[in-house]
Amino acid sequence: MSFTLQSVSVRHPSAASAARRTLTDITLSIAQGEQLALIGPSGAGKTSLLHTMACALRPERGTFTAFGDQPWALNSRQRHAMRARFFLAPQTPPMPPRQRVVTAVLAGRLPQWSVWQALKSLVKPIDPQAAFDALARFNLEDKLYARVDRLSGGERQRCGMARLLVSNAQAMLVDEPLSALDPTLARQTLAILQQEAAARKATLICSLHQVELARAHFPRIVGLRDGRIVFDERREKVTDEMIAALYRNAREDIAAAPQAAQPGFPSDIASPAAVLPRCF
Repeated sequence: MSFTLQSVSVRHPSAASAARRTLTDITLSIAQGEQLALIGPSGAGKTSLLHTMACALRPERGTFTAFGDQPWALNSRQRHAMRARFFLAPQTPPMPPRQRVVTAVLAGRLPQWSVWQALKSLVKPIDPQAAFDALARFNLEDKLYARVDRLSGGERQRCGMARLLVSNAQAMLVDEPLSALDPTLARQTLAILQQEAAARKATLICSLHQVELARAHFPRIVGLRDGRIVFDERREKVTDEMIAALYRNAREDIAAAPQAAQPGFPSDIASPAAVLPRCF
């Protein structure tokens, strides 16, 4: 197994002890080489789950295992070595504005390099061909020596994916990689990630707001809401009704509830409260 979570609950370190947990009682097993999509409304806990699996957030309760070891039972050096087996790609890639794209992409090699190699690559990129080849897969090879602050949001996002390609990660944890891309680029980017994961037999866990792409391309889909798993199913078993329930807005539930008609309002409008939620 790549990851096993048993009754895992997580609270952000900066949150007050009385604050609601970000994740609650998460039980999930993910096999090596599996490709899985995380879906759910904003604030559902998708990013927190990815950060937990990348050992960036420590569970408050429960048992978390990655590649057969419990990361938080290891010492800091062993845990750092384990993190080199993951690649966590955030929605907004952390790239210094004045940095050249070639340097930003080659940062995917940092877990493999010594401090000396990392410093040397800042002055003169160690393997620009690897960066070029990775960028070329996203049709960005002409941006190799461009400055990061000259890129569009979509180009930055694809550079972050090129950074993933130059890594040797065995688990790709990707957070909203398509948010700044048009539909055609979104499908192309997703296909590249899935092809790369399959080629290196790596696990791919991808959070997506594009539910239609998740259902079309991922064999397994996990739905999250309010920090809990609502469903964990093969895609053919995920129905439109399940999706609608996952994304249903609490205001819609209130608006849909029957209410007594009030004087001064037509009989088909129960009250102002029944109408106002639809305006936001």
